[in-house]
Amino acid sequence: MTTVQPAPESACSPVTGDAIRLIILEQSYRARVGHIGSALSVADLIAACFDGGLNLTSPADPNRDLLVMSKGHAALALYAAFRMREWIDDETLSTYCCDGSLLGVHPDHRLPGVDFSTGSLGQGLSIGVGTALAARLTESSRRVAVLMSDAECNEGSVWEAAAFAAQHRLSQLRVIIDSNGQQALGYTSEVLEPTPLAARFDAFGWDVRLVDGHDRDAIVDALRLPAAKPAAIVAKTTFGSGVSFMEQSIPWHYLPMTAEQFLLAVLEVTK
Repeated sequence: MTTVQPAPESACSPVTGDAIRLIILEQSYRARVGHIGSALSVADLIAACFDGGLNLTSPADPNRDLLVMSKGHAALALYAAFRMREWIDDETLSTYCCDGSLLGVHPDHRLPGVDFSTGSLGQGLSIGVGTALAARLTESSRRVAVLMSDAECNEGSVWEAAAFAAQHRLSQLRVIIDSNGQQALGYTSEVLEPTPLAARFDAFGWDVRLVDGHDRDAIVDALRLPAAKPAAIVAKTTFGSGVSFMEQSIPWHYLPMTAEQFLLAVLEVTK
């Protein structure tokens, strides 16, 4: 079993979506694993959380905001941000998907900075709601953000949690919905598309904010804007964003890259 210690604190580079994308490509290619398109989709959302949208100072800070990665299969984007914030080092990052590593396809709460193990889709919002309620009861000022996918909104547990959050006006709760219109086996519109998500969350009593999910400043503003009730940030994104041959292509939910595809993808995100 690998025990991971946070890297020493030092000056860190800004967390950017393209830098996250490069790490996603490098590590997924090295590990020969998929879920690349899903991770690329949330790169700018994760960057905004770590670079101004949330108070994510150090994994050891007991008062920092909490980020629940409900879309657990995109965890590589989260690990990339950890590396850029120097919460982990290069050696730890290079263990992604290796035997005994705490950096799996889905996040593990034993890794410093990961507060909840996730990946069973539809459960993250319930975790976030409970955590936001706990923050209120303990008079903590921390905010709780849940990053989830639009396909997760097919799960009934999401709407039970949404109703509870609105009933109790959990104003410290932010839900970021990666609205890329795709899921494992098809396009959301063809599988089971919820009523337009903004209208549905509004009907459930949430403060709804629509943003371009690849516009860092708009995402940061949406996260930081105060609210008197829970806020749902519906972020329109492109699956596989940044790599043209992956964009809006269902197979890249699972496929690993060939050497040629890897080189082409790196050229696109670094140009």
